[in-house]
Amino acid sequence: MATVWDELDLLLDSPSSLTTTSNVRGTIKDSAGFNAGADAAAIRKAIEGIGTTEKTLIDILTQRSNAQRQLISKSYHEAKGKNLIDDLEGDTHGDFEDLLVALVKPPATYDCHEFLSAVKGAGTTESTLIEIFASRSNKQLKALSDAYLAETGKPLTDRIKSEVSGDFAKALLILAEGKRDESTQVDMGKAKTDAKTLYEAGEKKWGTDESKFIDILCHRSVPQLRQTLVEYKSISGKTLQQSIEGEMSGNLEDLLVAIVKCVKSVPAYMAERLFKSMKGAGTDEATLIRIMVSRSEIDMLDIRAEYKKLFGYSLHSSIQSETSGDVRTTLLKLCGGDDA
Repeated sequence: MATVWDELDLLLDSPSSLTTTSNVRGTIKDSAGFNAGADAAAIRKAIEGIGTTEKTLIDILTQRSNAQRQLISKSYHEAKGKNLIDDLEGDTHGDFEDLLVALVKPPATYDCHEFLSAVKGAGTTESTLIEIFASRSNKQLKALSDAYLAETGKPLTDRIKSEVSGDFAKALLILAEGKRDESTQVDMGKAKTDAKTLYEAGEKKWGTDESKFIDILCHRSVPQLRQTLVEYKSISGKTLQQSIEGEMSGNLEDLLVAIVKCVKSVPAYMAERLFKSMKGAGTDEATLIRIMVSRSEIDMLDIRAEYKKLFGYSLHSSIQSETSGDVRTTLLKLCGGDDA
């Protein structure tokens, strides 16, 4: 299974979801001939009738882009004087409710709410924090911070500091502040120097200097880091991921490995997360829903391709066999097709 992460040479010219601004690789697009008022009225009817007509809700919400869903929400509110999200919460339940509500929230608000639920109560769900902060672009992280500030009146970084600590917190804070360099130019000399610095901070010394790893992995641009990964392999004989896994442990290891994976390929990282969410006894619906919703307009086509490549069968078939009912129907629409 290591193969996809080892094909370093193919990396240098491939596009990255961390820097992309287009949505051509999404499965959900703007619907042509869109009419927010008509959609809002149909949704109202579906919710107000005797027993909710789930099919109407699914058809409308999965066949409109998020921007269009915002207009439907606005129209719904104007016509009814109530929030669409409140009505969906009152009328549906369980995972299906979570899924529809996720579709109706703007992406940054949704990321913010996922962050909040990861830090809520006793214990923090670090895996969710890692997924969000490792895979989002500076722009998405800025939008998440703004949404958090708007909702709580406090900076996101304060909340991170109060929930996690040590090197893990240090790395998350750099990412949360959207400090990654965005230049597309690769400085070959710097890539060699960085690779050497990482080698000397880890493999080569007794005890690891985590701060060097955090500094380089959280600040450098994606193209620059890709070149650094290639240089690292030629100095060390190991991939950077293998070195991190051998030298570190706990949440910091998980975060740095996730960053390396996302630098290589966010879709392959997401495919792996989706696979794990459905593997074994019981499905991790929260992760499954979050990824399917948040990637549907960004890189779902690429995630499907990577899933098939990594696991030998389609994402569609996994969802088909691991979920059921309205949740399955909705997720399959977001998936958008079967790569059998």
